[in-house]
Amino acid sequence: MQVEIRYQPSYSFALVTLDAGESIQTESGAMVGMSPGLQLQTAAQGGFLKSLGRSLLGGESFFLNTYSAQKQGDSVALAPALPGDIAVIEMNGQELLVQSGSYLAASAGVQVDTKWSGAKTFFGGEGLIMLRVTGKGTLIVSSYGAIHPVELAAGQSYVVDTGHLVTFESHMKYQVKKVGGWKSTLFSGEGLVAELTGPGKLTLQTRSQDAFLSWLIPKLPQPSSTSSSAKS
Repeated sequence: MQVEIRYQPSYSFALVTLDAGESIQTESGAMVGMSPGLQLQTAAQGGFLKSLGRSLLGGESFFLNTYSAQKQGDSVALAPALPGDIAVIEMNGQELLVQSGSYLAASAGVQVDTKWSGAKTFFGGEGLIMLRVTGKGTLIVSSYGAIHPVELAAGQSYVVDTGHLVTFESHMKYQVKKVGGWKSTLFSGEGLVAELTGPGKLTLQTRSQDAFLSWLIPKLPQPSSTSSSAKS
């Protein structure tokens, strides 16, 4: 399998070229284009309960698509729903936690499961909901905005807004908490944060979907009471 990332970092696009008989599992709706010979199968991966947990807790699709190459060089082009970057991670038996919504695709040998990593907050719908990714193979993740890597030494800590977290190594210690007191949590616009402690690596996204929606929704036109009355 070869993965080429184009148009980084704002509108990234992954072109995956497969060997004959090779397959890749993708998030539903990720396919942009593909070779006509690719075989597509759609299934609830890992069984009904695991897929339901991934959908309800992880924010991912209940069904995942598997594209299988019938001949050498068959390819599929993938892109996330939001504008941003794409990163390729070679899994060699390590365990990663991947932010819900950042999983894009994975080769055979990589398993994706749901891991509840903290309570959801009442404020803005933010929460630290992660997918547990294990195995050996190629993992493709996406971000809203660019991807920023951070590496922590042993005992070193870093505080991250949960809406900006993409991945971190599962052996790292972490704690989900308020950014400050209740006043700060309510009025600072920050919501919950995760404090991670090294050693280990994590990646951040430079934009937050929740922050964007908080900015956008108040600006959307609202139906006027007069128009509602006229319709009634």
